[in-house]
Amino acid sequence: MWRSPAISCIVRRFTRVRLGVQTLSSSYGSVLQSQFSDREDAKDWCSSEARFSHQAAFQNFDQNAGSLQKDKVGKNISRKEKTTFLITTLMDLKDNKEGIYGALDAWVAWEREFPIGPLKHALLALEKEHQWHRIVQVIKWMLSKGQGNTMGTHGQLIRALDKDHRAEEAHTVWVKKVGTDLHSVPWKLCSMMISVYYRNNMLDRLVKLFKGMEAFDRKLYDKVIVQRVANAHEMLGMPEEKERVLQKYADVFAEKKQRFGKRSIQSTTKEKQDKMQ
Repeated sequence: MWRSPAISCIVRRFTRVRLGVQTLSSSYGSVLQSQFSDREDAKDWCSSEARFSHQAAFQNFDQNAGSLQKDKVGKNISRKEKTTFLITTLMDLKDNKEGIYGALDAWVAWEREFPIGPLKHALLALEKEHQWHRIVQVIKWMLSKGQGNTMGTHGQLIRALDKDHRAEEAHTVWVKKVGTDLHSVPWKLCSMMISVYYRNNMLDRLVKLFKGMEAFDRKLYDKVIVQRVANAHEMLGMPEEKERVLQKYADVFAEKKQRFGKRSIQSTTKEKQDKMQ
């Protein structure tokens, strides 16, 4: 099985220093020695407590790693190789917090800078596989390290929590990390949260979010979202508010119809021209 040079060195060092067992893959030990010569660099990303408590994760690293091809020995490790190894490891690990956190701690232990870029690529790969629970674990671990504290990351966490049927947790993240200032929250995140509330029958929260957006003169631009807001008011016994919303955003529905009408006219004209030729 293929083996990443970086991970081989990580496993060897962790095993030798903390677990006291036979060193792993000594054939590649010299490749990363110059890259990770100062162990103090690792302390920012991997606490001593984590190193002692995640033996299972280190063993999984060793199981995933195989002998490295001879033409790879002595060469620098590409970011793609590191990311591929991380994705493979996360896919293979059992679904438990300790194992995931241990694998991630080991993966970044000898990095001089936190590898936020490769982690984003790994999250995208997990999304393609619909590994929502794993995405939640990775993002929460990343945030626990003080990394990725952005609107985009929290939006990705909310989406994964919703897909993982944890709408209440998604709401908590929204309230604490995103929805504190609706004046600056991107429209895309507001739209996503309205959809989360609608799918999970949290209609009171949906209406509250909509009213908060109105207070900052934030407008809706998607007829699906407008319809969901109107439906929420109706289901909560507020038919007057439903009509008000539909009237206020009548132009949203009109613009859609006009846009499709123009496309239809253009396509018809083109068909006539083709026939004439």
